[in-house]
Amino acid sequence: MGTLLESFHRAFGLIIGLNAELVAIVLRSFAISGTALAVASLIGIPTGAVLGLKRFPLRGIVISTLNAFMGLPPVVAGLFIYILLSRSGPLGFMSLLYSPTAMIIVQTILAYPIVAALSHSAVLGVGPDIRLAARTLGATRAQAAAAVVREARYGILSAVIAGLGRVMAEVGAILIVGGNIAGYTRVMTTAIALETDKGDFSLALALGIVLLSISIAINVALHMVQRKGARGNA
Repeated sequence: MGTLLESFHRAFGLIIGLNAELVAIVLRSFAISGTALAVASLIGIPTGAVLGLKRFPLRGIVISTLNAFMGLPPVVAGLFIYILLSRSGPLGFMSLLYSPTAMIIVQTILAYPIVAALSHSAVLGVGPDIRLAARTLGATRAQAAAAVVREARYGILSAVIAGLGRVMAEVGAILIVGGNIAGYTRVMTTAIALETDKGDFSLALALGIVLLSISIAINVALHMVQRKGARGNA
């Protein structure tokens, strides 16, 4: 019991004292996950909008595939990217394995289906009267589509926040393709796993507290956005 309390005491000391290693790991986590989320959003939001606004062949298959990939096991995604980027793989010549870029790629793959599928649901949830009203007022098809997307903005923002929660908590996939290299690819989740195995509970607990705080903040932000969206639709 005393050892546990001592570890918590040291963990809070690392956080309050802004320990250099702790800060570097946290900032690296935000940089990698933030970049992956930005890429996933740039691709996923337009994908969801198109799926919600357009009717085209195989649309149902695309939607079903996105919904299925929302639950893609991270280790499977990590294994797939590892094979692609390994020396014997088709993209091995790029020498991206065990780099932040490889971690960004795999996190983008994990976040994209979530952002796209939830954006599609948000756009689909906008009543047809919005588009009809825009068309009645003389808007072009593109302008009417933009009005629908604007109406769905809270749902789309919720999709982005959900994507952030997915990538920030990821460990298996990025451990496979990133290698958990100190000062280079080590992020919060992989550092927690490593420090726990080493028995350095102080740093592991400090990172766990930071990660838990971020997770709570993400969920609070998601709840607030959803409540604002619900009030806007009322």
